[in-house]
Amino acid sequence: MALLVGSTAPDFTLPGWYQSSASDFRLSAQRGRPVVMAFYPGDERLVCTRQLCQYSDNIADLHLFDAVVWGISPQDVESHRDFAQGRSLTMPLLSDAHRDVARSYGVLGPLGLRRSVFVIDAEGRIAWRRVVALNVTFPSIAEIKIALAGIKTAA
Repeated sequence: MALLVGSTAPDFTLPGWYQSSASDFRLSAQRGRPVVMAFYPGDERLVCTRQLCQYSDNIADLHLFDAVVWGISPQDVESHRDFAQGRSLTMPLLSDAHRDVARSYGVLGPLGLRRSVFVIDAEGRIAWRRVVALNVTFPSIAEIKIALAGIKTAA
């Protein structure tokens, strides 16, 4: 079941990798600031690599909105570590190994995880969502910035 804009974002805690260490990441711990969650099918896949590198290379633009940016996929933390270090990614990569979070956000399809981006507002509601029809495209930084600007304007 897909979550709609305005719905309360399901809370979760996932293990992940950021900079030089593994730790747990809890969505509700980010209340008070927006969170950009990018669900992607897998580390080191061509489109996933393009997407995460683009987001990482432009993360300062998203930080202007005080946004936290997370990548979420089914690979384990060690895979995320290798991917993040090999590509110099500057955002946490979270491991949804059992796909429970993807399922709760309605982005688990019959062929696996669907590439999706959710923007969660400071109160924990879904402010914007984009689930792509085919896993060969992804929401651009410009689209995400417009979504974040809408939150800032509404606040």
